[in-house]
Amino acid sequence: MELRQLEAFVAVAEERNFTRAAARLHVAQSGLSATIRSLERELHAPLFLRTTRQVELTPAGGVLVVEARRTLAAARAAVEAVAAVEGVQHGTLSLGIMQASSFIDLAGLLIRFRDEYPGIELRLQQSGATELARLLREHAADLILTIGSDEADPEVLSKPLVRSPVIIACRADHSFASKKTIELKQLAGQPLVGFPQGWGVRDLTDHAMQSEGVQPSYAFEVNDTATMLDLVQAGCGVGVLPEVMAALRPELCSVSIKGRQRTWTIAAQVLAPAPPNPAARALWTMLDSL
Repeated sequence: MELRQLEAFVAVAEERNFTRAAARLHVAQSGLSATIRSLERELHAPLFLRTTRQVELTPAGGVLVVEARRTLAAARAAVEAVAAVEGVQHGTLSLGIMQASSFIDLAGLLIRFRDEYPGIELRLQQSGATELARLLREHAADLILTIGSDEADPEVLSKPLVRSPVIIACRADHSFASKKTIELKQLAGQPLVGFPQGWGVRDLTDHAMQSEGVQPSYAFEVNDTATMLDLVQAGCGVGVLPEVMAALRPELCSVSIKGRQRTWTIAAQVLAPAPPNPAARALWTMLDSL
């Protein structure tokens, strides 16, 4: 079994599609398919269930993907250990980001890093907070920009970058618009517009409402901020979201939440005590200037 086979296997497992996986690895799809078939013959087990629409892992594939990620991470750590001796000159930095990373100057940060460390290849992966946490723990990402948590995790170092209070956003003609503050329990029965489960804002919203005995009722779930604000502006429901997001649509009314203040945080995270990748350590330090 070769590392290139495991890299091909993990790419297909994550992309759930041979065409996208081939593009990600910069190889021909026919060559990628041949590599996977060779690995399946070597292991005497099918790794994927192939249909015309998507590719899914078999039970054997589900077991292998965990070990494959660990093996690739170990191999990369060995390369990075050598690179650390010579300084941050060559290598790869895998950065996991969420959509809300736009609330920091991500583009400026990446350009600055690229200019300072031109020999480092930057790889971006965008996903929700739950998936980003998995990528970090499985060493599939060196550093992630995600939702910060009030609960300390001894296995993760967290560096807050943005803080914003959570508010309620509604149309100017909504009954909430004339109020300065409202209690979360007043949202009972209100149609909500929110993000999917697994997104940090959604998890924060649900936890806050459920702690007040209110079961959220979502009329619509969307995976981008602009569409969420469009739907709130159209009167499809109200939004419980960070004030910094609501500020993108000044025609909406922002109402404070009475009682305990919930704060939404964007944080950079790495595995404790420090990322083994010297490039990740360099970016971690650079974040202090944001």
